[in-house]
Amino acid sequence: MARTDYMNDPDAPLPTSIVIAASAFVLDDAGRLLLIRRTDSGLHALPGGRHELGETMSETAIRETIEETGVRIAVTGLVGIYSNPAHVIEFTDGEVRQEFSICFRGEPVSGEPRGSDESTEVRWVEPVELPTLEIHPSIRLRIDHGFAERAEPYYT
Repeated sequence: MARTDYMNDPDAPLPTSIVIAASAFVLDDAGRLLLIRRTDSGLHALPGGRHELGETMSETAIRETIEETGVRIAVTGLVGIYSNPAHVIEFTDGEVRQEFSICFRGEPVSGEPRGSDESTEVRWVEPVELPTLEIHPSIRLRIDHGFAERAEPYYT
């Protein structure tokens, strides 16, 4: 199912649902960032996805990261809480989603990057390469906050 992200767009469709999600900002020992290329948009992104009943939010970040990347992580902190109503995602099935996303800081524990049905590419990215990649502004914000190592988590 394809998706279109809208950010601060007055012509964006109105949301029909809200989804709770988690993502992970994960650096390896060399300071490279774990990124996926999404199958539904072609954009680079942090691994993450929908929270499921019966799990904690940090468990969601761990599960989604291993499902999408093959890398098992340990959650080590919180980058921020992102709930911008001006960011909506329209899916081809008609759903228009407003996300409520918690971005965790994580470190790799085991596994090697590999693609999945949600990610056509998974790799460790050097920070200097980030400006050359297509990344949605909402994800770019999380990446910037992750590298900033703020004393307190970001929240909206």
